Amino acid sequence: MTDLDAIDRAILRLIANDSSLSLNDIADKVGLTATPCWKRIKRMEEAGIILGRVAVLDADKLGLPVSVFVSVETSDHSVEWLQAFAKTVADTPEIVGAWRMSGDVDYLLHVIVADISAYDAFYKKLINAVKLRNVSSRFAMERMKNGALPI
Repeated sequence: MTDLDAIDRAILRLIANDSSLSLNDIADKVGLTATPCWKRIKRMEEAGIILGRVAVLDADKLGLPVSVFVSVETSDHSVEWLQAFAKTVADTPEIVGAWRMSGDVDYLLHVIVADISAYDAFYKKLINAVKLRNVSSRFAMERMKNGALPI
């Protein structure tokens, strides 16, 4: 759906930054009444633009201060391997983001854990789940930004 107008984009910016806003608050901020605003939101949900509404949690306060970016390389690009890897990613709660990449790395995983020992347990579980050629980990020192999409 590429036919988003300025009001649709304004609605998306608002809910991307604070999904707890009431329908009336959103409507007021974009210059609509509640019903047409609700219809626009519903249309964008049905089109798959709005995928869900979530709360952003503070990982540090929840005892999960270690953020790791894990580069994965494989020598097996078969459908069977990909299905096994995708299942491993889906079934592993420590993996909070995963991307198939271009270039010298096949996949990039964002992993969040409590400490280095928890990361070591995750690593062992990962390398036992699927055959990998190389795994490289980069530990984040500081989160500098965690923002909404640039709509």
